[in-house]
Amino acid sequence: MTATLSDASINWKTQSVDYLNKVFEPLHYKERIELLYEFFYMQDVLVTTSFGANSVFLLHLLHQVCPEQRVFFINTTYHFKETLAYKDYLTQLYDLNLIEVFPQEEENRMTTEEKWWIEHPKMCCTINKVVPLEPIKAQHKIWMSGLMSYQTEFRSNLRIFEQQGDIIKFHPLIDMEEGEFLYQVAYNKLPRHPLEKHGYSSIGCEHCTEKGEGREGRWKGTEKKECGLHSSYFVNKLEQKA
Repeated sequence: MTATLSDASINWKTQSVDYLNKVFEPLHYKERIELLYEFFYMQDVLVTTSFGANSVFLLHLLHQVCPEQRVFFINTTYHFKETLAYKDYLTQLYDLNLIEVFPQEEENRMTTEEKWWIEHPKMCCTINKVVPLEPIKAQHKIWMSGLMSYQTEFRSNLRIFEQQGDIIKFHPLIDMEEGEFLYQVAYNKLPRHPLEKHGYSSIGCEHCTEKGEGREGRWKGTEKKECGLHSSYFVNKLEQKA
């Protein structure tokens, strides 16, 4: 499907998140991605990937539906070398229009020197992941993400569309069961992250990732389960101005 806005498309500003969920909920996940480009211009769609354990399936679908779509990767400077190699491989495999985003150099250096991931993991994520994406989010209307409800308690409560601050989040895979995900990855012979065979089920920054099932290896020993990108981390800026 060509990613264009049809004459029959609906002005995104006039539609509520509830309406979008009603329209998209009955659809298959690939159909949801296809229809998204009937509601939004491609340049208004933000796609991010961590090149983690589950990233490949959304990239596979995006390559089929809209291969020219820009994809953003937040390079925290703390990724496993295997993740960076996986990034390079998938970028070439899918001819991704990839844009790397880096944290502010001085602040990133401070988190390194003081090892903030130990005592201040939330702030470390904020500086190196959340803040660098903020100006990019401001240039888009909708943010496509590959979150799935089975992954965490927070994600189990998400709908296909959610308002997050000033942007609408789009989760086309949110109701996909783990068995279906694993089947689709195997059926399509999609390349897996090289660390999975070593016992890593969820893969983020090297300092905060250990071996484990599901998300249990992320920020192990803490109550932290999300980096802050996908949770309601920031108050809506429009509300702040009101």
